[in-house]
Order: sequence, then C-alpha cells, then structure tokens
Amino acid sequence: MSWELGEEARARGVGLLALDEVDSTNEEGKRLAASGEGGPLWVVARRQTRGRGRLGRSWISSEGNLHASLVYSEGVEPSKAPQLGFVAGLAAVAALRGLTELGKRIALKWPNDLLLDGAKLGGVLLEGASIPTGDLRWSSQLVTIIGVGVNCVSAPENLPYPAQALQAVEPQAPSAEALFKSLSEKFVAFLDLWAGGEGFGAIREMWLEDAAGVGGEIRIGGARGESLRGRFKTIDASGRLILETKDGQCVIDAGDVFLGQAGCSQSSGGIS
Repeated sequence: MSWELGEEARARGVGLLALDEVDSTNEEGKRLAASGEGGPLWVVARRQTRGRGRLGRSWISSEGNLHASLVYSEGVEPSKAPQLGFVAGLAAVAALRGLTELGKRIALKWPNDLLLDGAKLGGVLLEGASIPTGDLRWSSQLVTIIGVGVNCVSAPENLPYPAQALQAVEPQAPSAEALFKSLSEKFVAFLDLWAGGEGFGAIREMWLEDAAGVGGEIRIGGARGESLRGRFKTIDASGRLILETKDGQCVIDAGDVFLGQAGCSQSSGGIS
C-alpha cells in the first residue's frame, strides 16, 4: 500500500514527502525548514535509522510502524507552539479510534504519549526550526516539526515500561499507511479547531476527556533525576500539568509522568 493524504488534507494544499528510509522524519523536517520549507508538509518513512524521542532518547523504528512528521508554520506564535502537541495527540487518537474497535482503551498521557491498555503505543515529538522571511522587521519565522509515531506491527522489548503494538491486540489493525491517511485528515480538523491557539480551550477540554491518570496519584520525574509525587489535578490554560502535593500545588512545565500510586508504571517520550 502506498502513502497518501486524506481528501481534505489534499484539498487544503498539504504536501507529502514519502521516503523509504531516513534518519528521522523530524530531522528531515528540520532540514527542509532550514532550506525554506514552511509547510504544511508531511514527511513519512517506512524505516528510520535514528528514530528518537524527547531529550534525545532513541526509539526503535521498525518497518511497518508509523513514522511521520508535519512541517507546519501557519499562524504559529512561539508561545503557542507547544499546544500543537495536544492537537497532534487528539488527531492520533481520533484516527486510531476511527479505524479500530479499541475506543477508550486508547488514551493520552501528558505531555506526549499514546497509550493502549496502559502501555505505550506511540507518541508525539515537537521541535522548532526557523526559516528566513526576507523581511527586515522579522528576520526569521518559526516552523514547528510535529512528529507522530505509532507501533502498528511491533513494539520495543526490554524497556523500563510496557509498550504495545496495535496488531498484538487487534489482528485486523490498520496498516501504517491507512493510519497515516486518516491522521492527515484528522489533523486538518483539529488544526481548524485550534485556530492558532484561539481554540485551545476546546482542545484542552477534549484532551482531558481522553487523558490517563487525571485525578490519580502520579510521579513526575525531571531530567536531573529529581521527582515529585502528588495528584494529577488537571492541565492549565497553557497545557502545563497541575500537580497537588502534600506541600501545595505545583505547576509542571516538562517532565516524565509515572502513573499509579507507586509511580513506576509508565514513562513519557515521543517518537519521530
């Protein structure tokens, strides 16, 4: 099966670059942005040789899984760009639910994971790049690279957290190509709703409906090994996690989320 965009994505002028192999679809997206590409343009690949997630973590990118990145710059203010991770998560969940019978077994985990029965199914990785504008008032324009990865046929083993693949639980699960076509279509709809940040309130409410761990005990791990425990209350109007601890309320901008009272069941990371 070949890669193709959904009908509405094509009608909106979204582009597509399909590759057999690449180091990382996000890296290819950044190279394209550096050469002046502002998108919207999807980069998809059958194989990645250096797939990675948040904080430079490596991710096994097996053929048959989805590896895709959207190069996007339309009306994205730097302060609003992180909200696109929530847009991407909702689009991915909508595509997955539309093609499977998994329903609420698929969930989102802050800030960027897709879960299936509590195990990592995929994730989102946002990165920024800039392109020259030719305008002396604004020397460059922000381009956001939105990577989306899904374990369609296989999931990594021997990880410190459980990972799952679609075909392991649903033999008639969609192929990476079918999932991408639906994802490209859903993404257009959620970008319309987001409207450059004006509609993030609606995006936030929808994301919370599909979020794992809200109201429960979680642990937040930082890049330097520090951690906080508390109750996942909500996300705020900017998408930051609100954690209620014994010492009061904390606002979390970034970190790894571990679900459950023991705080050791899941860790966060994107794929691209």
